[in-house]
Amino acid sequence: MSLLPLFPLDLVLFPSSPLPLHIFEPRYREMISECLDRKISFGVVRAKEEGVAEIGCTAEIITVTRKYPDGRMDIVTEGRERFEVMQVNQERSFLQAEVLYLQDEPDKATAEEIAQAVKLQGEIMGLAGSASTDPSEIGNPQLSFNLVGPLPLDLDFKQTLLGLKSEAERMRAVISYFEAILPNLRRTVRVRQKAGGNGHVH
Repeated sequence: MSLLPLFPLDLVLFPSSPLPLHIFEPRYREMISECLDRKISFGVVRAKEEGVAEIGCTAEIITVTRKYPDGRMDIVTEGRERFEVMQVNQERSFLQAEVLYLQDEPDKATAEEIAQAVKLQGEIMGLAGSASTDPSEIGNPQLSFNLVGPLPLDLDFKQTLLGLKSEAERMRAVISYFEAILPNLRRTVRVRQKAGGNGHVH
């Protein structure tokens, strides 16, 4: 069984989400150089106090944007496939693991659920002052990840979402999570507008 090199990080990577990384630790410079030479992906797993999360996502190296004289490098990667860590291997300076790749179950989200999730995400992005999801993404079979990926949300929620087995389940989780956080976000923005705008709404 071939081993997947692992990069534990304090984040959760989703399929098709971009992830720029600055590689500076010697063990990860070695790992990334090997991945580049062999044209293979590596696994991004959320680092936890007691090890790493059970579910991660492979990252394909799209481009090396900069190489420094001391061996550090800046790379841009993109999430590809979800996997479950079966067995961690510590023979190398960096972690590797035997993994099981996860396939989605066929349950799809309904058009109503998709519309609701996109609307809620649009409001959250608006409150955060960011652009909402590109409408061309709406046919994406893993749209739930694209809706959550760019938002600085709770990592436990992102980790849970990564492990859900179907788009229908994920979309329902996204809707209930968005609905739960929106009231606070609206309040925060209103308070900020009042504080910054002398009572005038710009």
